[in-house]
Amino acid sequence: MKRIKTVKKPIQLIHWLLVLPVILSIVGVFFIFEASAVKSFSDLGNSFYYLKQQLIWLVIGIVIALAVSTFDYHRFYYLAFFLMGGTVFLLMLVLVPGIGAEVGGARRWIDLGFFRLQPTELAKLATIIYLSAWFINRERKRFFSFLILLGVLMVLVFLQPDMGTAAIIFLVGLTIYYLAGVELHYLLFLIPTAAVLAGLLIKFSPYRFHRLLAFFDPNLDPLGITYHINQILISLSNGGWLGQGFGASRQKYLFLPEAHTDSIFAIVGEEIGFVGSTFLLLGFIFLMYKIYQVAQRAPDRFGRLLAGGAFAFFNFQILINLGGMVNLIPLTGVPLPFISYGGSNLLVSFFLLGMLINIAKKSKVGS
Repeated sequence: MKRIKTVKKPIQLIHWLLVLPVILSIVGVFFIFEASAVKSFSDLGNSFYYLKQQLIWLVIGIVIALAVSTFDYHRFYYLAFFLMGGTVFLLMLVLVPGIGAEVGGARRWIDLGFFRLQPTELAKLATIIYLSAWFINRERKRFFSFLILLGVLMVLVFLQPDMGTAAIIFLVGLTIYYLAGVELHYLLFLIPTAAVLAGLLIKFSPYRFHRLLAFFDPNLDPLGITYHINQILISLSNGGWLGQGFGASRQKYLFLPEAHTDSIFAIVGEEIGFVGSTFLLLGFIFLMYKIYQVAQRAPDRFGRLLAGGAFAFFNFQILINLGGMVNLIPLTGVPLPFISYGGSNLLVSFFLLGMLINIAKKSKVGS
């Protein structure tokens, strides 16, 4: 009797775009519990508070990704103006005392009771969709209009203050402008001008200037302005090659600020070491490659710009967060996608994944 060979069908691109982020998010949920249990019990009397919250946002995020994946991405062209208008309104609203919730000297959230909305995360999404719709046609004389829009968004974000998110919006906007191929020679003027403005903003802001000093010399003031970066570096050095083991982090005992949010990679490095952290980074690299495939094979210009914007969004967030963790750049308040605690960033990330899945479906990409 002739044996029939069974051929295993490779995992399709659209499946990777959902499966891999869910795996990364589950890893994130585990480390959020590891990093927050002590703080959560100390502040709220419930060690599982942040774990439960993140699990809820993960489930909602998956539902959003599945719903958006069935929504024809071309319709975002007609929604782009309303999304940007609503985002600008929320960015102004969050600055109003009594409406915007102030935490640690920053006014970045609108407290809805059941959820703290962070308009800056919506600003990243709105930037991707609005600029992709704006540059869908190759029209001239758009650079200064583009600059004004980007400037308004960045000023509103700076006022919160949130320089890390402003940098991401700027870089994502720049990426989409570059991919659109419109008047590229203006970039030669924009990049150095932006660098000078960033330098001035740092110089005249004590908070930002202290972070810059901490970047250049972590030993300058170990109990003051360089405390945060020192605790991060202690965590990573404690991890060594193979880590202290799951649950064995010492820094999570209220030594490391923002351990379950922006600084969570320090806890990851401490517990699973250089080798484990490398596997996590490889997961991110593989996901970025899959997103790059979507952008490369998108069926039309709008799809390419949307996917390119999403690719820039994830890459810059990862690079800025991890760059701060290993002191390659100054620390910022940028979360690590899928790993850091936070509902707004997680939901926006899964929204973008749903959009990427829809683009991949339209391009009929296989594995």
